Amino acid sequence: MTAAVPQQQGAHLIEMRELTRVYDLGPQQIFALRGVNLTIDPGEYVAIMGPSGSGKSTLMNVIGCLDTPSSGSYLLDGVPVESMDDDALAAVRNKKIGFVFQTFNLLARTTALQNVELPLVYAKIPRNERRQLAEEALVAVGLAERMNHQPNELSGGQRQRVAIARALVNRPSLLLADEPTGNLDSQTGREILDLFQELHRRGNSIIMVTHEDDVAQEAARVIRLRDGRIV
Repeated sequence: MTAAVPQQQGAHLIEMRELTRVYDLGPQQIFALRGVNLTIDPGEYVAIMGPSGSGKSTLMNVIGCLDTPSSGSYLLDGVPVESMDDDALAAVRNKKIGFVFQTFNLLARTTALQNVELPLVYAKIPRNERRQLAEEALVAVGLAERMNHQPNELSGGQRQRVAIARALVNRPSLLLADEPTGNLDSQTGREILDLFQELHRRGNSIIMVTHEDDVAQEAARVIRLRDGRIV
């Protein structure tokens, strides 16, 4: 169920050209991204690294359609993101991108299954189909026996697996992970990285933002940012 969405033959999943992001703080301008050129193909596993202030969080937000570029172009699945309105961006976030955050972001008083169903509720998927897709996603991340447990009944690693299942349930083009092992001990973090490797083998496109070199080395390609530029 976690197979990536089919792509047009030869098309890039992500294509950025001379992309900038500038923030106006009163009279001052902050250049977070300075002319980024980047292509990522379907099925790639890429890590984005950089020190604090390098622009990696801004780049992640632009890739994830949580923010829009100030200039330049960004094509996601061949569609120009910079020309989309808020409704179109929200639709892209829900259908094309699965987000995995450091802090899990699970709803406390709902089961693992209900947490995973949430994107399908927003997508107006019928209830029976929703339940089936969510169950398949939880099985895919090894949580078949924990579907009806609430987050406080799960370990940190299990909670992150629920978050990954939720990110995958819509079968997005891209899995975008922000410091996915940041709140986990080393052994549990290893389990999550092994799961990412398995998802990559199944054809999922993964971009992982991290400041840890050993975590970045899990990816097939590492992109390093400094002062808003790829180095």
